[in-house]
Amino acid sequence: MANRAYVSVWCRGFCEDTLLGLFEKLLGTVPFSPSWPGYASLVIQAVGPEESPLAEHDLRAFPATASEVAEMAREHLHNDSAYEVTAAWDLWAYDGNVGRWKQQPQRLQIICHGEEYDEGVYGEMGHFLIEVGLEHLFTGHGNLLGFARERSAPQHPAEAEFLSRMAEPERLREYQEKTRENIAKLQGWMKQIERALPVERYQLWSEGEENFEARVDEILALR
Repeated sequence: MANRAYVSVWCRGFCEDTLLGLFEKLLGTVPFSPSWPGYASLVIQAVGPEESPLAEHDLRAFPATASEVAEMAREHLHNDSAYEVTAAWDLWAYDGNVGRWKQQPQRLQIICHGEEYDEGVYGEMGHFLIEVGLEHLFTGHGNLLGFARERSAPQHPAEAEFLSRMAEPERLREYQEKTRENIAKLQGWMKQIERALPVERYQLWSEGEENFEARVDEILALR
């Protein structure tokens, strides 16, 4: 299974009274894909992930706005609850069927953790946890991007073919360019979040990279 990339965000003044207001402000910063300009679902979870959801809203028929999501969540406002929404934004990805790069919708999941939810999981995961997409959209495959290092062995034939194709100088330059554009879009969104919320700190991380932030900085630095 492909690794995912995340952003954890902690805010000053976060509590039950401010939770939904901050959540709405965060949701208002999302750079939606034009193909789906709104939120596709809202799930409200109480106590911990092992419990059945308090509420589930399928919003695919009418994509919801940030204020509409906050209003739906208000009925279940508790500091021991989590509020999960899904949406989509566009990132550059290589389409092997046509042999070129395309901006394609990528799934976003945003979770707001009440501070008493799941025994205070916010301390480790953030008041807000944002799943921003597949890790390789920001780091590339097989250590092909960035400074010279030992290349990772491909996990399957399709990846081996992709890495071989991208190793060609012209294609490698385009690969680096599109990946840097994805990173820049992510960093631009983080700046919007910092302007909209009283952010104490945030952390970029992923399931596969030991230091995701350092890895994306390396790719940005290489020209």
